Amino acid sequence: MSDPRTTPCNGRVAHISLEGQVEAERFVNGRWMMVQQPMVNITDAPRGNRVSQLLFGERFLSLETADGFAFGMAERDNYVGYILSGALTGAEDSTHWVTTPATHLYPKPDFKSPPDVALFFGSQVKVAGERDGFLRIQTGHHIPTQHLTPIRARFSDPVGIADLFLGTPYLWGGTSRWGIDCSGLVQAALLACGIPCPRDSDQQEAALGMALPEGAALQRGDLVFWRGHVGIMANDHMLLHANAHHMAVAYEPLAEAVERIEAREFGAVTSYRRLALPR
Repeated sequence: MSDPRTTPCNGRVAHISLEGQVEAERFVNGRWMMVQQPMVNITDAPRGNRVSQLLFGERFLSLETADGFAFGMAERDNYVGYILSGALTGAEDSTHWVTTPATHLYPKPDFKSPPDVALFFGSQVKVAGERDGFLRIQTGHHIPTQHLTPIRARFSDPVGIADLFLGTPYLWGGTSRWGIDCSGLVQAALLACGIPCPRDSDQQEAALGMALPEGAALQRGDLVFWRGHVGIMANDHMLLHANAHHMAVAYEPLAEAVERIEAREFGAVTSYRRLALPR
């Protein structure tokens, strides 16, 4: 049975690649759109529950627009859901991405000018010019040069990326410095290092790395999974995770986390997994 989280079909419309596999009134190619606000929720239904988020400049394959919502699939991880159609615009090819926890969009290349809005780590922009230490993007705003990196550049240490989110408020379905959940943190860290990563913790457990035998010594970058939760090891004994106990991204001794989570939340650890990290 196909996973509805990654199957672009709602009964009325489905992606053309699913023709003959699912039932739908129409099969379409869809249209690539791009998020034009700092972030937007992906919900499980129009005006439904938040299941994920996309950031400025990220692409979304819109299959249908009705009643102010676009139904489709995120390019980042093929996650399916609904997005406010007003948050989307025609897709452009991005040239850079934000690699600081957040950055401001200035109306002119002057750090003393009042910024209009902020963007978050992972947001994608198209640079149109450079002046006085700022890069001008497609909206006409200016971003400090130090806050942007060419779109194809990637990091090598997922834990270092996850550490950028330390103290970020816990937010179910969140994917940014404004608010993030456990699997969103792991996904952000791995994607920044060029490692494809699904959205939810059960998908990540099934897809990422190799399982470690019970009792194996852990190391930096190993993932720890529970049924409904995931964290990343900062070293052999310290876990970094977004969690509802701290309501934030926090470090916690693994032994304490295992004991607490088993007693109060998700039960016992289901697996420890080691990633093949880029060199």
